[in-house]
Amino acid sequence: MTVHHMHLVSDATGETINSVARACLVQFGGVEPIEHVWSLVRTRGMMTKVLQGIEASPGPVLYTMVNRELRDQLTSCCASLGLPCIPVLDPVIHALANYFGVEIRGTPGLQHVLDAEYFSRMDAMTFALAHDDGQHCSDIDKADIILVGVSRTSKTPTCMYLANRGIKAANVPVVPGCPMPEELLHARGPLIVGLTKEASSLVQVRQNRLRMLTDDRQETDYVNLEAVRQEIAQARRFCVEHGWPLIDVTRRSIEETAATIMNYYAKHVGAEA
Repeated sequence: MTVHHMHLVSDATGETINSVARACLVQFGGVEPIEHVWSLVRTRGMMTKVLQGIEASPGPVLYTMVNRELRDQLTSCCASLGLPCIPVLDPVIHALANYFGVEIRGTPGLQHVLDAEYFSRMDAMTFALAHDDGQHCSDIDKADIILVGVSRTSKTPTCMYLANRGIKAANVPVVPGCPMPEELLHARGPLIVGLTKEASSLVQVRQNRLRMLTDDRQETDYVNLEAVRQEIAQARRFCVEHGWPLIDVTRRSIEETAATIMNYYAKHVGAEA
């Protein structure tokens, strides 16, 4: 099997370039290159190490860098090796600069500065952790979004994803035989969304979870297909009775689920305005 290499070079954390690479690579079935991630590349010495790495394991280069001298070093090396060297943000930045009629600031890592937005995200993260799995319901009305669903419907990771966008998200599990918190039923400010999943898929996820936690393979209602079907149906009825939108996460990624939730949230905020 042919081994491919790909180099991701950034003068900041590398999050952007990693996201772009992942989004592109999924379009090529069976191609899984070895990724060489070079982050915080801001000096000639650091760039020299990058170039040595590219020469040792040649492959396409994707980069996000603003320093002209370092960019020239990188592109010259790639040209001599006959490798594609792609500045992934340049087309967008230059198009926006032309449209807005402003100069490009050319400062690395501006999206990670410790501004009000950054601290808002940290507050949201703290809130999501404190209000995970039905904890601290006494002030759940302070949430922007509350996710409700049976166990293993991706409530927690979705809340954390939303928190990274500055959204205060809490989640409350629907547990058979257990009443829902009164604070949830009386919450008026937050958008409340139900998450559901196909029974067979949910059972598989739960079985995998149990294998990680214990060697006991004893059958329980937690992984019994018919019991799970009833559990899901009960949770769905509960959400419908309260007029909460439902999202089936069976074939959705966390990002897709969060995008749908944000669409509901935009309407929710607009209705309140």
